[in-house]
Order: sequence, then C-alpha cells, then structure tokens
Amino acid sequence: MALAVMLSIFMEVGLVPDHGTGHYRAELRPARSARPAAMAARRDGTVRARHCRDRTIAVGQSEGSMVASRRAEIAAANRRRYETLRAAGQEAMPKALPAPTALDGASIASDAVISREEVPSGWYDTVRLRRGEALRIVDPLGRSSVSLIGWRADDPSERISCADTAKVQWSAALSKGRVILTDMGRVMLSLIEDTSGAHDLLAGGSTAASTRTALGEPSRNSHDNFLLAAAKLGLGLRDIPSCVSFFAPVSIATDGRFAWTGGRKRSGDFVDLRAEMDLVVALSNCPHPLDPAGPAAGGPVTLVRHRPPPAATDDPCRTMSPEIARAFQFTDRLYT
Repeated sequence: MALAVMLSIFMEVGLVPDHGTGHYRAELRPARSARPAAMAARRDGTVRARHCRDRTIAVGQSEGSMVASRRAEIAAANRRRYETLRAAGQEAMPKALPAPTALDGASIASDAVISREEVPSGWYDTVRLRRGEALRIVDPLGRSSVSLIGWRADDPSERISCADTAKVQWSAALSKGRVILTDMGRVMLSLIEDTSGAHDLLAGGSTAASTRTALGEPSRNSHDNFLLAAAKLGLGLRDIPSCVSFFAPVSIATDGRFAWTGGRKRSGDFVDLRAEMDLVVALSNCPHPLDPAGPAAGGPVTLVRHRPPPAATDDPCRTMSPEIARAFQFTDRLYT
C-alpha cells in the first residue's frame, strides 16, 4: 500500500508507441511535479561534490604549506647548529698556519733519498711509503697537476677521504701544516713542506668524459690511470676514492662556481707528504679538468721518496687542533 502511494506521488503512467507492433504500451516515468525536484537534487549533489573537492584541495594545500614550513624550520635549525659547531671548530684551529716553503728551501740530503722517478705527462706511478717516510712531488715547469689517491698498505679498505680531510679541518684549502685523512679518521699524510698552497680537494681529476669535452676525443686521464694502478694492486673500480690534486689552483667564485687561478702556478713548485702510516699511493700526471690550457698544461713531474727528519713534539701538523691530535693518537695505536 505504501509503495503504491509513493508511486502515485512520484510516478505517472504514460503511453509510448511500440514501433515493433504498431500498438502503444504503458510505461512508468517520473511525475512532472517530481522532475524539478530530481533535477534540483542532482544539482545539489553536484554542488556538494564540488564543495567537497574544493575543500579537499584547500586542505591539501594547507597541509603542503605546513610541511614546507616545517622543513624550513628544520633547515634553519640545522644551519644554526652548523654555524655553532663551525665557530667552535674554527676557534680550536690555529690562527695562522706555517709560512709556505721557499722555492730554494727544504733541500734533501743525498743520503736521505730512497728513490727518484720522473713521470711523463699523461702517465702514472704507484709508490709504497713506510710510516715516517716522505714523498716530494715536484712540478719543474709549473704546468702540471698531479692527482693522488692512497690506501693503507695492510688494509686497502681504508683509503684517502677528501671529505673527511675538509670536514675535520673546517677547510678545503690544503697547505703546509695541514693533513690528509682516511675514511676511518686516521691521518694518512702530512704536508710538511709546500711552496704552492694551491691544491684541490673538491673538483677531482680528469676522466674520459672531461678529456673528450676538451679535446673532442678520449685521451689519457686520471680516472683510467687510477684504474690501471688499482688493478696492479689487486683492486678495482669500487676501491678508487676521490682524489686530491696538487698544483691545481681551484677556488670558489662568488657565484658558487669553481674558478681556476692560473697565476698561482710556478716553475719548481713542490710539496712534501710525510706518511703517517704504511701506505700505497697512486699518482696521475694528467691536466686538471678545469685548467683552460688543456693538453698544453702537460709536463713531467718528479717524485722523490726520502727520509725526512723525525716529527718534533711541536710539529705543526700533529698539533694543529685537538681533533687532529686525536686523529694522530688513533693512527699511532696501529704501531704501538
């Protein structure tokens, strides 16, 4: 009975022609009085759906703004923490490093020389150093850049770390009095003499891609030289860390780009690296990828392995900062 009442209110009977038989047939359809209500209901539903969708978008945008705001707060807090740590770290660093070595200074006694090698432009060499020995790298013509990587002799899984070298010393600038660290926080090499102070921890050495860009075709490069040197030691691609490049005057311009300061290169520049552990180094004598001189930048370099005087108690490398002193203590434990 209730169903019949609802049908009588909302539905009406109409006659519809049946083209198949030629007769008319009855059909229920919405009453005329109900159609505007139905259309209004549909319109209301559309409006509600649109309202819900707009509200969802608005809520999403609000949540996105909250996330972005929170990230900005975290970044600002991290920056403040970094500045605090940097101020404390730099306060513990020496106010002045030792003066650069004179070009005619720090001569090596003939009886202290262990070996001497000349590395032509584009080639490489590997050198084993015992703790306390030193390697002098000389740029006779003032045109070369020498890239270096190294491994601890008895455990090559420990290798040079340019990132830790810059981080612990709060500086990417290498010069006399600085040290080069391993990825285990030990001291690998100390710069006990240095006439240049123009060395690169950031850009890295040349690759096949960089030489192709410079020359239009692949050429000998530091990455391939390191692969060859590593293979002779039973090592592979995964054992090659980032390199430090000597006689490579790379700086950071005001716009944040790398800049090459060629005026800082001089004929006869040299750097002495004292080994603080038994190690193996690979050196590649290839033009630096940022050197605008390109292939013309090549020239031979001389490697002199020698015995320097023992480190004094006030050795500037060992006493640079409390953190570096701890790194030396950590290194010394290997030999005590």
